[in-house]
Amino acid sequence: MDDVPAKLSPRNARIAIAVFFFVSGFGFASWASRIPSIQQHLQLNEAELGAVLFAMPAGLMLTLPLTGFLLRRFSSRYVMFGGAMLFNLMMCLVGFVEHTWQLVTVLFFFGSSRNLFNISANAQSIAVQAMFDRTIIASLHGIWSTAGFAAGALGTLAISAGLSTHWHLLGVSVVLTSLCCYFFKNSVHQLPAPHERKGSFVLPNRTMLKFGLVCFASMACEGTMYDWAAIYLRKATGAAPGLATAGYAIYMAAMTLGRFSGDQVASRIGIRSMLTYSGALMLTGLLLAALVPNTYIAMLGFILVGFGVACVVPMTFSMAGKVPNMSGGPAIAAVSTVGYFGFLIVPPVVGFVAEALNLRWSFGLMALLGLLILWMVGKLAIEQPAPQRV
Repeated sequence: MDDVPAKLSPRNARIAIAVFFFVSGFGFASWASRIPSIQQHLQLNEAELGAVLFAMPAGLMLTLPLTGFLLRRFSSRYVMFGGAMLFNLMMCLVGFVEHTWQLVTVLFFFGSSRNLFNISANAQSIAVQAMFDRTIIASLHGIWSTAGFAAGALGTLAISAGLSTHWHLLGVSVVLTSLCCYFFKNSVHQLPAPHERKGSFVLPNRTMLKFGLVCFASMACEGTMYDWAAIYLRKATGAAPGLATAGYAIYMAAMTLGRFSGDQVASRIGIRSMLTYSGALMLTGLLLAALVPNTYIAMLGFILVGFGVACVVPMTFSMAGKVPNMSGGPAIAAVSTVGYFGFLIVPPVVGFVAEALNLRWSFGLMALLGLLILWMVGKLAIEQPAPQRV
């Protein structure tokens, strides 16, 4: 049940949740920008670094039951605030590690806190969405992406200026924590339905599983692009290192632009049509990159993929949060249980297929993710919003 205080205006609630999305994106990208510095400081080779980095998704996945448990008992605003505090603390502590075991421990809890923070923030976004007669959720994810760009730029400047990792991340942590404390008062008081407080974590039912498979396909595609886009351009199309990096940046720009325009598009054509077009764009873009081994054609394909994945997760979370007899937080936790496996399982599979065959085969097979979305959207009972006036 949602209990929105009368004094809380939709505008203030939207600004508050936007700030928390910004904090999430900025904090995560700040840590990511210092990975090379941390690798050098601890003298880790690539294999050792890869093993260490697995601690974060491990913490994320193992905390999913706890997140569902907490969101069935407490307002999502408190879970979000607590998750944000832990998230900022762990991000800060990363800069102070002196041994590999310390980094593994901190990254495990960093992943756990990120899970608590992100799922509860998405639950909050559904409560804020209920205060508007037009969709706003996609733009919140656009803010997350924009924050990531800004944090990456700041990280580059910090490294260029010779600023140590611990001072950089400590400063970022203090600023982000201050933002959370100031804007928390405008978050929405959102409680689960009384009958939901009796159980603990619940595995996804058939309806949630369908939403989860849509998220799985999108998250798997995102993870593949994060890990393999630049490598694909270099090895499959022969692009120069700078051009390969630019291709990845173009994909990210397309995804961010798609998120900022997604709410308006969804209001015009409806959620079902938007998810259908998203799946078709993912399918077309990945096939284009796989079938035509030309750098610029592949980059065009990546642009299509960026627009395709842009709004799938936010729109799916939004729809899952409206399923009867289940409030937003537990619904998103259930869907995320399935969706996050896409990040964990599929990118390594791309590497295995590439080793056995080649990267073009890998990306061609990943096009099946677009087909999965097209198939599952046809089976979803999606409430179509009435077209909004512009």
